[in-house]
Amino acid sequence: MFYNRDRFNNSGLCSEDIMKTLTLASIYELQGLKSEALEIYKELLKKDSNNKEAKIAIKRLSGLRKKYLGVNEDMKKFFVNMDSEVEFSEFERWLAKWN
Repeated sequence: MFYNRDRFNNSGLCSEDIMKTLTLASIYELQGLKSEALEIYKELLKKDSNNKEAKIAIKRLSGLRKKYLGVNEDMKKFFVNMDSEVEFSEFERWLAKWN
């Protein structure tokens, strides 16, 4: 079955509403279009206040997640910049001691 714009418009639904879905929002998010994705998630949540996926996405994109305050910034930088097997082993040993 092919998409028929007239069919949807005649159904009483706005084609713009049909297009604003979780799928489209997640595609926008993956493409780096965070503000566009956030707006769609907010619209979806207005239509269905129990939409868990929209709630989680809004928190994620709004930066409302709690930040873990116990991060060792030195080891985080070390991890991000590791480029040898020796450094990987050193980091692995540090993790083993930390746990």
